[in-house]
Amino acid sequence: MEEIKKPKKPLIYYYCIVLVLLLLFNFIFIPYVVRKQIKQVDYGTFMSMIEEEKVGRVEIQNNQILFTDKDSSVIYKTGLVYDPTLTERLYHSGAVFSGEIIEETSPFLNILLYWILPIAIFVGVGQLMYKKLLQRASGGGDFMSFGMGKSNARVYVKSSDGIKFCDVAGEDEAKENLTEIVDYLHNPEKYREIGASMPKGILLVGPPGTGKTMLAKAVAGEANVPFFSMSGSEFVEMFVGMGASKVRDLFKQAKEKAPCIVFIDEIDAIGKKRDGQLGGNDEREQTLNQLLTEMDGFEENTGVIILAATNRPESLDPALTRPGRFDRRVPVELPDLKGREEILKVHARKIKVADNVDFSQTARMASGASGAELANIINEAALRAVRDGRNFATQADLEESIEVVIAGYQKKNAILTDTEKRIVAYHEIGHALVAAKQNNSAPVQKITIVPRTSGALGYTMQVEEGNHYLMSKEEIENKIATYTGGRAAEEIVFGSVTTGASNDIEQATKLARAMITRYGMSNDFDMVAMEVVNNQYLGGDTSLACSAKTQALVDEQVVALVKKQHEKATAILMENREKLDELSMFLYEKETITGEEFMDILDK
Repeated sequence: MEEIKKPKKPLIYYYCIVLVLLLLFNFIFIPYVVRKQIKQVDYGTFMSMIEEEKVGRVEIQNNQILFTDKDSSVIYKTGLVYDPTLTERLYHSGAVFSGEIIEETSPFLNILLYWILPIAIFVGVGQLMYKKLLQRASGGGDFMSFGMGKSNARVYVKSSDGIKFCDVAGEDEAKENLTEIVDYLHNPEKYREIGASMPKGILLVGPPGTGKTMLAKAVAGEANVPFFSMSGSEFVEMFVGMGASKVRDLFKQAKEKAPCIVFIDEIDAIGKKRDGQLGGNDEREQTLNQLLTEMDGFEENTGVIILAATNRPESLDPALTRPGRFDRRVPVELPDLKGREEILKVHARKIKVADNVDFSQTARMASGASGAELANIINEAALRAVRDGRNFATQADLEESIEVVIAGYQKKNAILTDTEKRIVAYHEIGHALVAAKQNNSAPVQKITIVPRTSGALGYTMQVEEGNHYLMSKEEIENKIATYTGGRAAEEIVFGSVTTGASNDIEQATKLARAMITRYGMSNDFDMVAMEVVNNQYLGGDTSLACSAKTQALVDEQVVALVKKQHEKATAILMENREKLDELSMFLYEKETITGEEFMDILDK
């Protein structure tokens, strides 16, 4: 889609105009007006006026003489001639010697030039800048496209090179919902024939980077109707009432161009729940009230379909998300295995790749990645190929780019001591060995002790064979045991512990607490939730929903569960001590080994 808009002039443009005007006024206009008052005479006239004692004040400069008449305030100017007795004759004629005679102009002219005119210029320019500021604050017409009035919405028209639905992969359900909207705009008769009407609003919800805004762009690329795009934060202004005014102007223009689509990105900026406090004049609440009225008030919005995107749906006001306003909620979740593979293929069209690239394997390694991260993986692979002097990306480039996105780049200047390198090798093999000796654990894909820019001195990559939607209690316990395997290996081999297990401890504790407080996997608490998840799409922070006494019991069970799995991991490593030493030395020498190499040594 092509956005039609007029270029905005920055405020510095107007400040420069003011500066230029002031410079012209002070250095050209004022001297010109003052000089116009000086009358040029010859030196003979000057001599005659001295003899007749008509010279009032006189100023002898380097190249000229300025003087006035005793009977008037007219300033005369004559050239400077060598005359040794000039000063004496002037003194006897009663002339008064002065310093700056040129500034001795009329009081009225001084007031006009030095007070009235500068004030008038400042007031005039100030009024102009004030109007421009108001227009920018309220989204004035000089800065808008298609005469949008006070709304900052960008208007798009059909373009041949815009994003289409074929450019969006991995979100089939969301595409199906939005395709129906586009079809309704193209062929409304078949829906009206049965009496069906399209939803007034569609809310796209999901984690960051999953493609909500891209889906909206695809709708703009497919629809043959005007498409208005605006961010939720653009409604909120410094001046109270401006946000509500922008909403009115936006819907006014949308109704004039109906049928059309209005897209509001990050709608939670104005759609948050009202706090219920009486009084006040909250700008955000006024904007929300106006939006509620425009979407479903006494006046119908025929032909105007609202698209909105947010990753905080739980914070939206219930009056905004009810049927009649946002009738349909479309989840845009993280893609599954098939979706990740399709997304990788879509983005791989933009670069050159080798014929033997296995996108299925890459998709399995990138488990949990969003669409934006997958696009970044493809781009990082292309950049790596260029650094290596190749004009196409290989499978190795894709796998390395996954590690770059997950753990960062390899640290070139991080040189571990021999002791640290042995500790890290045993630590990572401890993870891999515990995982391999347990049932229902994901296979080991890669083990490395090369430091990364994320701070990791090494890591063990496990890759699921397919989609995995549910985890049993045994699988979670095995995962906790795998997390503790690194620390257990350090204790067995070196008899001491290091700080390298800090992230393992954090992840193991998080899983154990979730088992007890959220998954109902505790015998004492049964199916009672002790924690509530907040912002599920933005990290999933939790808050306790139990008493302090219950919380103490939860802490005891978490400690006991992690300790039990730690002991299990220690027992597994003690039983396979020879393999632990052999694999650790192999990793110490190679620094990076594959899952196949690991399993070959383990199965000997």
